[in-house]
Amino acid sequence: MTLEQTISSLAKSAVRSLYGVEAADSQIQLQKTRPEFEGNITLVVFPFVKAARKAPQVVAAEIGEVLAKNPIISKYNAVQGFLNLSVSDNFWVEQLRTIDADEHYGRFNRPSEKAFPQNKEGVSPLMMVEYSSPNTNKPLHLGHVRNNLLGFSIAQIQEANGWKVVKTNIVNDRGIHICKSMLAWLKYGNGETPENSGKKGDHLIGDYYVRFDKEYKKQIAELMAAGKDEETAKREAPLILEAQEMLRKWEANDPEIRALWKKMNEWVYAGFDETYRRMGVSFDKIYYESNTYLEGKSEVEKGLASGQFYRREDGSVWADLAKDGLDEKLLLRSDGTSVYMTQDIGTAKLRFRDYPIDKMVYVVGNEQEYHFKVLSILLDRLGFPFGKELVHFSYGMVELPNGKMKSREGTVVDADELMDKMIADALKINEDRATQSPSLEGRDGERLEIARKVGLGALKYFILKVDPRKNMLFNPAESIDFNGNTGPFIQYTYARIQSVLRKAEETGQRNAKLSDQLNLEEKELALIQRLTEYPSTVRTAGEEFSPAVICNYAYALACDFNSFYHDLSILNEPDAEKRTLRLMLAKNVAKILCSAMTLLGIEMPERM
Repeated sequence: MTLEQTISSLAKSAVRSLYGVEAADSQIQLQKTRPEFEGNITLVVFPFVKAARKAPQVVAAEIGEVLAKNPIISKYNAVQGFLNLSVSDNFWVEQLRTIDADEHYGRFNRPSEKAFPQNKEGVSPLMMVEYSSPNTNKPLHLGHVRNNLLGFSIAQIQEANGWKVVKTNIVNDRGIHICKSMLAWLKYGNGETPENSGKKGDHLIGDYYVRFDKEYKKQIAELMAAGKDEETAKREAPLILEAQEMLRKWEANDPEIRALWKKMNEWVYAGFDETYRRMGVSFDKIYYESNTYLEGKSEVEKGLASGQFYRREDGSVWADLAKDGLDEKLLLRSDGTSVYMTQDIGTAKLRFRDYPIDKMVYVVGNEQEYHFKVLSILLDRLGFPFGKELVHFSYGMVELPNGKMKSREGTVVDADELMDKMIADALKINEDRATQSPSLEGRDGERLEIARKVGLGALKYFILKVDPRKNMLFNPAESIDFNGNTGPFIQYTYARIQSVLRKAEETGQRNAKLSDQLNLEEKELALIQRLTEYPSTVRTAGEEFSPAVICNYAYALACDFNSFYHDLSILNEPDAEKRTLRLMLAKNVAKILCSAMTLLGIEMPERM
């Protein structure tokens, strides 16, 4: 039982015995004691003042007197309507024993009803989390990195909260943008392949997407020089007309176009798979828009027939959302081709057909908030009961010093190159440290693997520690600093603990039995208290869909341990019982740090 649960139970019993009323759960308000007052936890007594018919200060003192009879309360002080309680060292030692005995401490078998309602069968509900959603005309970039890391971490956190999670990806493998890359490769590729060029497939196709844009702009300039206005020039440029014709042929199942499309997509998928593997993210189910858009078109046609949508004179199909306070939304172009909204309708239909989804979460940037608001409305109109229950996890963009990334101009921060740089920087730092530390000599074979974990850990932590709803500025040099709120700092703390535990094992130090009357040092107590906060931290991170909550906790725990390690000896402590306590503390700090970082998708090196 946690401290909050224990105090809550004691407080209810005290209120019952003192004032003859049954306190509701909502009336038991507990908070961390403010630093200027003595105590570990504070009970707010204002909810009981009416029943007691006494001043708040008196009610706090009376409840405190009753609670102090329990051995877990060592002392109390009443400040107006706040009862500050000091918890006995014995209670905290017992909490440490509980943490030590629970290999999966902080993870829940089943979500609470308040945060995550059970499904009708009373079993763990199923949450589908969609993330990544790449286009097959370009490689993954820094924006995709934030998306993938957030999506994967959210899935990990929700699993820790008892959800059954299906991680899913929707690949945008069709549309005019795909045809642009295909057309550019046909015109300018000269048979270039990943094999004969030595390029990853996604990088190769991305190059032709950029090439299309370059040649398209040339044509626009030529038409404008010939007297066309800009909009007309964009519309009548030969390249865009050819791309549009290619899209029509693709939708008509032209065998030649489909064969080219399949070949080039396979190159891209191989490249994506390599990037995902290096990034440490995965998916349980991948959907392809080429398979879902027809489902979406079918649903739109049904909506048209039932009067939910309408067709304009040019043949395009629209939804009028005026009654929902929005504008009109295009669902099918005049040539019959579908748009993103149509595809998302079809994808949602297939997903809910394939899985008994209780909650559908889309991890997509905040630039698409309007899109998902409309999607929810349209699905509801089409009669899908899950329409109103969709969750758009909206996150901010990753920004650079010179502004946002623009893929058509070839100025993206490529995900593969970014990971290469982070690993190279970590390797350089590790090599510099190795020349100064004899303990690192003779382990050249380990350094690259350590650098991989540290470099990627730095990248992931730096991105995930920011409130996901905020825009962020990525700074590689700051992210890999071994001091401050960074992944490497937490990884180094973990490695330091592993070194202490190895030395304890090598020197044959055995764990002594902990007595029930052990007096705790201030730093020992602070560390145990921090460990006990992990389950509530995981719960909060799940409720808020925020990996940043886990980051903040892991950093605070690492700071607490380093303060403890600086002030108190572990292996050289002469008192065997104290030494055992501190080794147990170190072991469980390492366990919880590893657990927390795993929720962020970060690997922990055993030595650094």
